[in-house]
Amino acid sequence: MKSQVNRIECANLWKIFGPNPRRIIDDWGRYSKYNKTELMQRTGCVVGVKDVSFTVSAGEIFVIMGLSGSGKSTLLRCINRLHEPTRGKVFIDGEDITSLPKKTLRELRRKKIGMVFQHFALLPHRKVIDNVAYGLEIQGIDKKTRHSMALEVLELVGLKGWEHQYPHELSGGMQQRVGLARALAPNPEILLMDEAFSALDPLIRRQMQDEFIKLLKVVKKTIVFVTHDLHEALRIATRIAIMKGGSIDQIGTPAEIVLHPKTKYVAEFVQDLPRAKFVTAQDIMEPPSKWAVSANQTTEEIACKMDNENLWYAYVVDENRRIRGVIDYRTVVDGNGHLDPNNIMKDFPQERQHTFLEKLIKRAAKTSIPIAVTDENLRLLGVVSRECLLDALIS
Repeated sequence: MKSQVNRIECANLWKIFGPNPRRIIDDWGRYSKYNKTELMQRTGCVVGVKDVSFTVSAGEIFVIMGLSGSGKSTLLRCINRLHEPTRGKVFIDGEDITSLPKKTLRELRRKKIGMVFQHFALLPHRKVIDNVAYGLEIQGIDKKTRHSMALEVLELVGLKGWEHQYPHELSGGMQQRVGLARALAPNPEILLMDEAFSALDPLIRRQMQDEFIKLLKVVKKTIVFVTHDLHEALRIATRIAIMKGGSIDQIGTPAEIVLHPKTKYVAEFVQDLPRAKFVTAQDIMEPPSKWAVSANQTTEEIACKMDNENLWYAYVVDENRRIRGVIDYRTVVDGNGHLDPNNIMKDFPQERQHTFLEKLIKRAAKTSIPIAVTDENLRLLGVVSRECLLDALIS
């Protein structure tokens, strides 16, 4: 079976601004000792991106974050060659786009890669519908068809009825929706978003984040999203890359970044975060194999497993791992060889994979039974014990 090709891959990517930038890379051992100001004074060059490699899978929301000047926006623009990489490769669906001629690159941008900018970049003299349809117009699509497509996307982003207004007649949040709609109208497979919500007021920004998360469930795009806001990154990301000085310090899921920072820099970033608002059940749950027993097992076999795993409770499941109930160790050891159906408790705490730690803690405070993490068919996916919760809070 052929393995899935990554939608985006950056391999040993460098971007250096200034005269003769390749000499900096070739002799990096010499130049690496200088800070940004010293390097600029000595060579006239600025290192934007430094030997960066990562992949993005189809459907993933890959967030690049870091402080101002960390290289995140430069890296984003290297993906679609708005900035030409100084060295390294960028692959889109396995194709090396760093070697594409300009005409082919333009077609790639028009049809496969959309981009949303921080400051909207709307055309002030065009109505909303014509701003949204602009990319379709460039593709040569007739006016009736492109307006029809634009109206569909405007409805999707909540702007139905505003199509004949001009950008200056809209609020900042509405203008950002127009920018998002314009990027979505050609139906690109990949969206690049550069600080897309940072120009908005805090309340509107949070609303846009919420609506963006809902929208992604409908449009199912591969997203590379740049932000300087860690809270924003943790809310929307599948994975996060934290940048510092042009390099990536750590790549991981939101939970990995929060619970297991790999560098001092990342640790300082997350040290004051309220973990309960960002860590989910799937991030901390233990595997079902530890907690699951079968009603067909003898009480001796069940008790032996619970002894070995040091469990006071276990979940009774069928052959499809669907939960039939939960049992208490004390009722098992008092048994007569087979589980008594009357000892299988049907009332037990359960939550879904994406339940946040905050809610899990409240649930755990009301019961001594570990929380079952289930899917919509009541299949056991994992278990969150009080020990898991404590480890997540203090680790």
